[in-house]
Amino acid sequence: MAGSATFDDRPWKLLKVGKGFSLESLDPDSTPGYDGDKADGEQLLAELDGKLTQLQEQLFAESRTGGRKRVLLVLQAMDTAGKGGIVNHVMGQMNPQGVQLKSFKAPTPEEQSYDFLWRIEKEVPAAGMVGVFDRSHYEDVLIHRVHRWADAEELERRYRAINEFEARQAAAGAKVVKVMLHISRDEQKNRLLARLDDPAKQWKYSSGDLKERAFWPDYMDAYQKAFEKTNTELAPWHVVPANKKWYARIAVQQLLLEALDDLNLQWPVPDLDLDLERELVQRS
Repeated sequence: MAGSATFDDRPWKLLKVGKGFSLESLDPDSTPGYDGDKADGEQLLAELDGKLTQLQEQLFAESRTGGRKRVLLVLQAMDTAGKGGIVNHVMGQMNPQGVQLKSFKAPTPEEQSYDFLWRIEKEVPAAGMVGVFDRSHYEDVLIHRVHRWADAEELERRYRAINEFEARQAAAGAKVVKVMLHISRDEQKNRLLARLDDPAKQWKYSSGDLKERAFWPDYMDAYQKAFEKTNTELAPWHVVPANKKWYARIAVQQLLLEALDDLNLQWPVPDLDLDLERELVQRS
């Protein structure tokens, strides 16, 4: 069966947060819409790399002739869920000149002196680019809700501000793809222990990961609330079960392929007399 397995439905339909969605009810071990195994998944990922690369090049090429289209991939997850693997294995196949990657850490004193979206607005992808937010503006409603750094009124203001911000991006030509990689608490424990056991991965471990792990139920509630408040038609949420890293990677690849396909990208037609240009090249 290796190499023959495909998604039996469009992944954006299967993974999209819909009315009544419950994060608690989603099995992080599941592989919605895909009945292949790890070997199948890895082969499918490799087989579709070329298509992803072509679509990205078309996106970039359109912008050279005035196109406004762009993609913004928002990656959110608990620690160890695999955001780095998505960036390496999926985004790594794209031309780096056409990718804008930004990882948002704790805000600096300067950033804190402005509204929470100030630093986000500066990093949105330009026309023709695929932008990736490895963590994002959602940190300002997740961690702030969990630790009660913002009150209920401020959180509601931020949810509204996020919806308005994402609507502006869509109006500017962006396809917004929001993904939460969903792992179980037990899987996170296994991955943290694996980091400690592997000298090549120990540098990734932070005691802060353990501190936030203690708030796991609160984070799950905060994610659920974020889905309820910011799952819009222009910028819907997709939740990807991520206990199986290989599945998470092909699922996000599929979501990006869907997003790029939906942009109806075309190769620009140069304003040239091609026959004349061929003749001139032949004479050169």
